[in-house]
Amino acid sequence: MSSAVKDVNAAQFAAEVLDSGKPVVVDFWAPWCGPCKVVGPEVDKLAARFGDDVKFVKLNIDDNRDIAIKYGVMSIPTIAKFERGSVTAQVVGARGADQLVRELSLEG
Repeated sequence: MSSAVKDVNAAQFAAEVLDSGKPVVVDFWAPWCGPCKVVGPEVDKLAARFGDDVKFVKLNIDDNRDIAIKYGVMSIPTIAKFERGSVTAQVVGARGADQLVRELSLEG
């Protein structure tokens, strides 16, 4: 995991994601998930590319089930973009960085 991608837990979620002044991309993952291991480096690439304008965090769903349930995470990896406390875009399944940019509308 890149230092530009912060690992968060349920106690940090509101402050880091919901109350953020800029968009936040959340990678919902688990250590046993093979496709999550593919997506992790792609999220790192995005963090390096958009780090000043977008915050990137990872949330382990095994350790933070209540947050995953609250946001309807049924399959992982799920990558969601939050703006002003709400989910504005969501992708389920492994994607490359460029496809994530398009599907999460990270560039105007």
